Amino acid sequence: MTLIVAVFAVMVSSTLNRWANDVSPIGSVDTFDANVESVQLDHGRGIYLVSIENGSSVLIDDDRPHLIGSRTSIERVTRDNGFVFYRFVN
Repeated sequence: MTLIVAVFAVMVSSTLNRWANDVSPIGSVDTFDANVESVQLDHGRGIYLVSIENGSSVLIDDDRPHLIGSRTSIERVTRDNGFVFYRFVN
């Protein structure tokens, strides 16, 4: 029973944190050139491993197809609350 309560508490906390990040305004957007290295499909969406020109790598969740090995542009989005995420440029 304790395990069920703990799992439920973690799920609620995670959901509330995600909602807080979604309502925080975007503070800055920086654009980078990158290469698509690999993809893992998950329920019709792709989770892409992308290497940035400075040598670091990030994961980007996207529902549009991107060719492995292709050059692309990505954006680092920073919200006012400090939350950072990456996305493909539209």
